[in-house]
Amino acid sequence: MNIGGIEQTILLQAEHIDKPVLLFIHGGPSMPLPGVSCRSRDYTVATCTKELIKHYVLVFWDQRGTGKSYHPSIPKESMNLSQFISDAEELVDYLRSRFNQHKIFIAAHSWGSVIGLSLVAKIPDKLHAYAGISQIVDWPENDRLCREWAINEAKKRGNKKAVAELTLLGEPPYTKSLKQWGQLRKWLMKYNSMIYTDKEIHHPRLIDAMKIMLYSPDYTLKDIYNSFYKGFMFSYTQQMIEDFSTVNFLNTVKNTDIPIYFIHGRKDVHVYGSLIQKYFDQLYSTTTKELFWVEKSSHMFHPDDAKKIENILISMQEVINS
Repeated sequence: MNIGGIEQTILLQAEHIDKPVLLFIHGGPSMPLPGVSCRSRDYTVATCTKELIKHYVLVFWDQRGTGKSYHPSIPKESMNLSQFISDAEELVDYLRSRFNQHKIFIAAHSWGSVIGLSLVAKIPDKLHAYAGISQIVDWPENDRLCREWAINEAKKRGNKKAVAELTLLGEPPYTKSLKQWGQLRKWLMKYNSMIYTDKEIHHPRLIDAMKIMLYSPDYTLKDIYNSFYKGFMFSYTQQMIEDFSTVNFLNTVKNTDIPIYFIHGRKDVHVYGSLIQKYFDQLYSTTTKELFWVEKSSHMFHPDDAKKIENILISMQEVINS
């Protein structure tokens, strides 16, 4: 379908088309999980879907510049935060019209939560409720905490090169270039910040999550390449990197008039839980607000926790009749 002037792809899944609509906004940018590739999957990294599609018309969306929404003709200057928020709002309106529903539900993971919470502030009258999964609150402060963690991990491993590079990187925000912005991410990924595992908790590997795309009935190898290479390089424009540094919902979204739920991995060192706790405590709500911790996960969710997230999203429907 046409969203924001370009062709973008959505996936609709449901057992009953008269159920409430739930739009799920994926992370990244250029990490479409859950996205269009997740058709026929239960575990999708941030939730399960087997029961979810009995309760909702579930909508997955490949955002501009990734997956099946990647096109080399997309204007580079359109890859910025305000355009992604505009695309999402346009999709919300399309879903409201197509399914003849005045309001819809939104869930969002990681990067997607920046878009999602922005919509809560911008169009609350079009939303039943919002669930922020691994909610990003203050991007520069989160980078500071991540850098601190990465330096400590490097010291534990005796990696003097990492310590030197991260020390030289200095304090955020990292807006000089993609190379500067990516230096921290390089070491976070090397030290597996997104996945928690120990002697008792065994999490699927990152490569296992990527297999969701590889085995997708909708994705070609070209779509995968466009997600992880072409789309990735295309998505991280200088403007987008500068936009990341402006994200601080502690200052910009201080209250809400719709039910809001946050779900966070207790072990998350990629998007820090201390920040979501701080935000939750100060957020003024005229209605329901809840914070759920899932115990086996960092940023990518353990399948047991993904099932718990699914149950939380199903229970979110109760706000319609409350």
